[in-house]
Amino acid sequence: MTEADMAAARAKMIAKRFGGASTSTGGKGTVRRKKKVASRSAAAQSDAKLGTTLKKLGATNIPGIEEVNLFKEDGKVIHFVNPKVQASIGANTYIISGPSETKPLQELLPSIVSQLGMDNLSQLQSMAAQAGVAPPAGAAAVR
Repeated sequence: MTEADMAAARAKMIAKRFGGASTSTGGKGTVRRKKKVASRSAAAQSDAKLGTTLKKLGATNIPGIEEVNLFKEDGKVIHFVNPKVQASIGANTYIISGPSETKPLQELLPSIVSQLGMDNLSQLQSMAAQAGVAPPAGAAAVR
């Protein structure tokens, strides 16, 4: 008898004696487990906690918002397309969730000129001056 045959015989004996791949949890006479229960991930737990916190705040969904742009001080824009927007007016809190991208202001320019404030317009004028381009017509009228 070779060593491989001996290992196979041992594995067969262990499987016969201890039930092989059975799903029973205890000894003789215990109930078999129907399925193995997977534990919840940390991300799922944090999502559940966030959901309960939003419910406590009384946040309500605001439908029909196609895009959200958050302007940063460094000239970048956090851009959300079709986000889920919730608001809790009493707590002065707005919740924006969904996939986002951080883009430079120039990349979104033609479509977001109407959303720009005074700080962003002055920043846009300085960028235009650096590039050697005339400032946009809307920027000069806002002064």
